[in-house]
Amino acid sequence: MKVAIVGATGLVGNVLLKVLSERNFPISELILVASARSIGKIISYQGEDYTVQSVESAIEARPDIAIFSAGGSTSGKYAKQFAAVGTVVIDNSSFWRMDKEVPLVVPEVNGSVLTKDDLLISNPNCSTMQMMLPLKVLHEAFSIKRLVISTYQSFTGTGVNAVNQYEAEKKGEKLSAEECAYPHPIFANCLPHCGDFDDTAYTTEEIKLVNETRKILADDTIAITATCVRVPVFGGHSESINIEFRNEFDLKKVIQLLQDSEGIIVQDDWKNNIYPTPLDAYDKDEVFVGRIRRDHSIKNGLNMWVVSDNLRKGAATNTVQIAEYLLEHQLIN
Repeated sequence: MKVAIVGATGLVGNVLLKVLSERNFPISELILVASARSIGKIISYQGEDYTVQSVESAIEARPDIAIFSAGGSTSGKYAKQFAAVGTVVIDNSSFWRMDKEVPLVVPEVNGSVLTKDDLLISNPNCSTMQMMLPLKVLHEAFSIKRLVISTYQSFTGTGVNAVNQYEAEKKGEKLSAEECAYPHPIFANCLPHCGDFDDTAYTTEEIKLVNETRKILADDTIAITATCVRVPVFGGHSESINIEFRNEFDLKKVIQLLQDSEGIIVQDDWKNNIYPTPLDAYDKDEVFVGRIRRDHSIKNGLNMWVVSDNLRKGAATNTVQIAEYLLEHQLIN
């Protein structure tokens, strides 16, 4: 399998290479791509050195799969150029997610939507992705009417500039506004500001949670509202999710459904202070769920706490799982 990684030198690109190696993904030829300033850089993978190439040379090489993690503008410019030469593109950016012709996929949740004709596949936003595993099984069982979501998202989700800002602030160093990823300090702080604000006063991360959830669950009737917060946590997104179901539910049944679901680890023993934290999820591929309890303020209400490593399941691991799904179901040549 000839595989190209577009954005190989970024945070997610580095994790992608780690996940591909850990999962022994069958690679016969690896093509590493990055921006012009990184062309010629040497990156090691499984004991071999690879030279970073231009995106144009990667297209000419006609890889079987191209995994994009280089931002929306790069995906918008080059994804279809790869697809035009027969390459299956799995894109991590937000550029194609709401395109009606592009499947938005979490393999454990809706991998069945994929076909041999899909040359462009989109990876959901990291905060959306981790919710989908528990929400899918609960929606099927009890029918979700409304979601109220509050996220506590690691600054690593913003990229290298955010990491640099955090590290500088931790050391007491001052950066210029141009060098900072955020308009306020992130070290020892929380910012209710994930993405950019739109004219409705919501941020792009909050809007993604609404639109992507409805698309993946194939249900536009679910009422959803969200507040997204950036926190000084190095790895892992956490989410407080309040669910109102259309149907009555049994709490023991909820927990059993989650425990039986692929990719979910339930940590829910409040008597012994057992519940998920970002440290539990760091460098792991599973989604962790805990603090599962009834919301007594509404009929058929449930609260739960969901945590996952945003660079792994929230990005790199899910893209590799999509590639594995394509191979397993013979949807790629």
